[in-house]
Amino acid sequence: MNPDEVREKLAELRRLDRRFRVFGASGHRYELRPPLTDRQLAAAEAQFGVRFPEDYAAFLTEIGAGGAGPSYGVFPLVVEGQTWKWLGDGADLTEDLASPFPHAAPWNLDGHPVWDAEPTEEGSPSEEAFDDANSAWQDTIDALLWDPQWTRGAICLCHLGCALREWLVVSGPERGNLWYDGRADYSGLGPTTRVGLERVTFAQWYEHWLEEALESARTLPAPSGWSGAKRWPRT
Repeated sequence: MNPDEVREKLAELRRLDRRFRVFGASGHRYELRPPLTDRQLAAAEAQFGVRFPEDYAAFLTEIGAGGAGPSYGVFPLVVEGQTWKWLGDGADLTEDLASPFPHAAPWNLDGHPVWDAEPTEEGSPSEEAFDDANSAWQDTIDALLWDPQWTRGAICLCHLGCALREWLVVSGPERGNLWYDGRADYSGLGPTTRVGLERVTFAQWYEHWLEEALESARTLPAPSGWSGAKRWPRT
């Protein structure tokens, strides 16, 4: 990513979408956190015991330590005292970055017997008993799905809404790739994809968002009551 081009496109987005109507823009307002210094980046990597993928590291030190980005933005990497952490809805899910990411293909508790244990109304003595059994079954699935072992070796990077998120793998064979987290709607984990790409890097993910956001911003209808349609930015 070219830092100057990123900043120019963000400035254009602020001009075109002043009311932050593009999805997620109200959360980050197209603003970036100040970049980290090389020394700060090294301190964060030393704490986590990993080297961040090169494009993400460059983003942190040359563009911003978080903020404007896909959906509700890139979770900021900050230091509190001497402890580095990410801030955001679900950022605290990030754990054990030094261990290899455990997946190479889409995963959703594949083959686990819990899927065959789903209660049925026909097999329950009463509606109340079914509700209790179904609630317990869902609690069991949630406990299994949200076990931290399934996302070790990855950074929880972005919140998409409705507890859906995206992760950046930093350890293991999938290092450098984005993974989609659909566990909130029981669709499991899988590689983030784009047209023509079976794997997406941080830079590809971010640049795709910039172009998509600009396209959306350029086609936004004028706000209701707008009397200066000829002055509405369309380029």
